[in-house]
Amino acid sequence: MREIVLINITGEDRPGLTAAITGVLAQGGVNILDIGQAVIHDTLSFGILVEIPDAEAASGVLKDVLFTAYKLDQQVRFTPVPEADYQQWVGGQGKPRHIVTLLTRKVTAEQLQRVSAITARYGLNIDRIDRLSGRMPLDTPAEHSKGCVEFSVRGEPADPAALRAEFLSVAQALNVDIAFQQDSVFRRNRRLAVFDMDSTLIEAEVIDELAKVAGVGEQVAAITERAMRGELDFRASFKERLALLKGLPEDALAAVGASLRLTEGAQTLFAELKRLGYKTAILSGGFNYFAQQLQRTLGIDYVFANDLQIVDGRVTGIAVEPIVDAQRKADLLRELAEREGLQLEQTIAVGDGANDLPMLALAGLGVAFRAKPLVKQSAKQAISTLGLDGILYLLGYRDRESGTLD
Repeated sequence: MREIVLINITGEDRPGLTAAITGVLAQGGVNILDIGQAVIHDTLSFGILVEIPDAEAASGVLKDVLFTAYKLDQQVRFTPVPEADYQQWVGGQGKPRHIVTLLTRKVTAEQLQRVSAITARYGLNIDRIDRLSGRMPLDTPAEHSKGCVEFSVRGEPADPAALRAEFLSVAQALNVDIAFQQDSVFRRNRRLAVFDMDSTLIEAEVIDELAKVAGVGEQVAAITERAMRGELDFRASFKERLALLKGLPEDALAAVGASLRLTEGAQTLFAELKRLGYKTAILSGGFNYFAQQLQRTLGIDYVFANDLQIVDGRVTGIAVEPIVDAQRKADLLRELAEREGLQLEQTIAVGDGANDLPMLALAGLGVAFRAKPLVKQSAKQAISTLGLDGILYLLGYRDRESGTLD
């Protein structure tokens, strides 16, 4: 008669420990049913679920494990597992899995408690917790710090919308970001990332900056703000703002372009996406002149933005069709995916305004980045705490995978 036993080993991590323990089990003809190992601050936690075919030999095998662990200065605990419990565990392997990602400047116990409490309340069981961010010195300034913890959870919440709403509420209260997404084969196999430009890739709304030079800054900025919140139709507001730029000298474009600053994490994100083989694109309701400038800086593959008509060295204030509005962005995302031979599940879309919502909804991973409240509530995921490179955490990548020390 067989015996099933869970073996837990803890102690200071050292080379050869796993080989020594499994070597003892091998001599006893043991079968491995499950195994997991983690090291936190050089302390090992090693669990192994075994089937010992000969129950009479079980005590000898476990005694040898205990003796070997003792020589390696490890603590051991044996837990018998009834066969019925094991079969029930096997039967649960088809349950859906999801990933909960916590992004913050500094990870705290309160953040972990709130996230884990919500997952438990919605019937989700945490199977694994991993740190994706690199090790941070204790005196790292908050603005340069990054923290990310990933929870792998099992189960299906009865009310996913209510779960997301709770995560969003806690995220706002604690000034963190919490992402909840299905753990699918596509999560680490996306291959196209498209981005809004203004207030996403750069820390400004270009049309507002041009308006300042033209002497109509406050008027245009007020319209822009309402349009990004979704209070105004984008096409109409774009034409209204553009008309106010009539007569702006062409040389103002170069001056404004030189003043634009990349958003935190943009260079890191695009360098990593390029290394991973992604195609990238700008889908912007802004202007081609500035989008092409970013294309050269970041090595972006595709650019789709609006043409700024200039005649006799001055902006005409007339919109050139087709205008890249909300629907145009979504259509371009679909066209680019087809061109690259990809499914929409393999795409990422990032933006901050209401005119980005259709493409965020269409993409496999839609991220509202430092977005207005309406956009954050409507998008699948949101990042407001970290820079653009925080998107890599949503893909499951660790800092050490991008060349950063772990």
